[in-house]
Amino acid sequence: MINAIISASLRDRFMVLIITVIVALTGLYAYKNAPLDAIPDLSDVQVIIFTKFPGQSPQVVEDQVTYPLTTSMLAVPKTKVVRGYSFFGMSFVYIIFEDGADMYWARSRVLESLNYVSGRLPQGVTPTLGPDATGVGWIYEYALVDKTGKHDLAQLRSLQDWYLRYPLQTVNGVAEVASVGGYVKQYQVEVDPNALLRYNIPLNKVKMAIKRSNNDVGGRLVEMAETEYMVRSRGYIQSIDDLNKIPVSVDENGTPVRLKDIARVQIGPELRRGLVDLNGEGEVAGGVVIMRFGENALATIQAVRKKLDELKEGLPEGVEIVPVYDRGDLIERAVDSLNTSLLQELVIVSLVVILFLLHARSAFVAIITLPLGILMAFIVMRFQGLNANIMSLGGIAITIGTMVDGAIVMVENAHSQLAIANDKKGRELTRTEHWQVIGESSREVGPALFFSLLVITVSFLPIFTMQAQEGRLFSPLAFTATYAMAASAILAITLVPVMMGYFLRGKIIAEDKNPINRALHALHSPALKIAMGSRSVTLFIALALLAVTYYPYSKIGSEFMPGKALVF
Repeated sequence: MINAIISASLRDRFMVLIITVIVALTGLYAYKNAPLDAIPDLSDVQVIIFTKFPGQSPQVVEDQVTYPLTTSMLAVPKTKVVRGYSFFGMSFVYIIFEDGADMYWARSRVLESLNYVSGRLPQGVTPTLGPDATGVGWIYEYALVDKTGKHDLAQLRSLQDWYLRYPLQTVNGVAEVASVGGYVKQYQVEVDPNALLRYNIPLNKVKMAIKRSNNDVGGRLVEMAETEYMVRSRGYIQSIDDLNKIPVSVDENGTPVRLKDIARVQIGPELRRGLVDLNGEGEVAGGVVIMRFGENALATIQAVRKKLDELKEGLPEGVEIVPVYDRGDLIERAVDSLNTSLLQELVIVSLVVILFLLHARSAFVAIITLPLGILMAFIVMRFQGLNANIMSLGGIAITIGTMVDGAIVMVENAHSQLAIANDKKGRELTRTEHWQVIGESSREVGPALFFSLLVITVSFLPIFTMQAQEGRLFSPLAFTATYAMAASAILAITLVPVMMGYFLRGKIIAEDKNPINRALHALHSPALKIAMGSRSVTLFIALALLAVTYYPYSKIGSEFMPGKALVF
């Protein structure tokens, strides 16, 4: 069958070239539009339910919010684990789903369950879903810094919350922009209990008066002189003075009791549960950009960078946006590493082929399989929805050296057959004779090469048996390595024979006439004779070297992923 494919490729070589061009263009499109990220997404499919229950202790939050939500979520299909956490005034419930569950299918199932459990929650408590992101969605972080000292932390936080946050959320691929650090500005009313007792005003009445006064009221229309006027009352609080003037009650003489008579109103920060420090230079405010599930990380980061550059123009004088974490740098370095490895491999293969065959055009036959094989792998990745990351690109990188083996062996065998044919004929081969020798040499080694490359391809199959996080980490590597090796095996029996027919022309030097080959044979032959003559000693040395490796192997530690030590 392999010989039939080789013969068909040589017979319809123009069609092979056309298909090659189509595959190359399709692969180039897939490569240019492949989603890029730093590492595979190792996190489970999870949905987070966040619920606020202000002013309540963790035990009350646990009993009235977390427990009802947790027990209800246990019935969600494909649920693997449900975890509930209760804090002061807030509750978190994490629903982790089985591998393979779709993120948005899981979110819709959770929303259905929330409809049933909402009646069991305290009045006014409304659970909300977390962003549609995963554990590796944290792609960008920045800090707002004012080294001139003109703006305090409250002002910087206000800039983040009201000027930067909402425009950044409009960026395609962004699920959430979380504000961190600084002070959240709020109006604070410090009530005097003695004044409340003196005027006989309950605290709840003060609360209702403030709430009632912070509102716009609309009325009907009034027609005057054939003109309609809309009746409305504007009552939103704009300043501390507006709060001070709010009437709370009346005293025994009918005099209004205003808020300033029973309380002190001021602007202050909301209660903080943490802070953000930048490089030990002091507190700052900032934001964390979270990417939506399944999006192109590099494209999203580039869009965030562009949006921040636009927003910088509207910041007050002295305020700067300082990038703190940018995953795009790591992604770009990973892609550059693959491009560098591919270029180095192309150069090395070209030099090896030229040195050992003394034929420059033969190098092109070998090196063309590298970019084509990689582009074919990207086509399959595109259809599979697999993004390009360190592991998937690493799978291609580790197979680059093996991908050219088939082409090199085919070229070397064709050189030998052409040299023999030229010696027999005593003249340069005709066009028909040339293609006939190329076909015979390709069929001679083609089947063995194809199946040897397939053996290397299937060697990655055990990786697919891995489950959970280790499976999600290493499966991209196995996928891309398998695709690249399969592509090189296909190219070895289709394109390579055709390219040899076009490029293996001119003066072909026999193997025994190459000075480099003769020098290597002169070194190798005596060593081989000694090894074969002293077989026992050779085997003993090999076993001794194997035994020596046991000690360093036993002292090597183990870790799931490489890490870098952090000093605090």
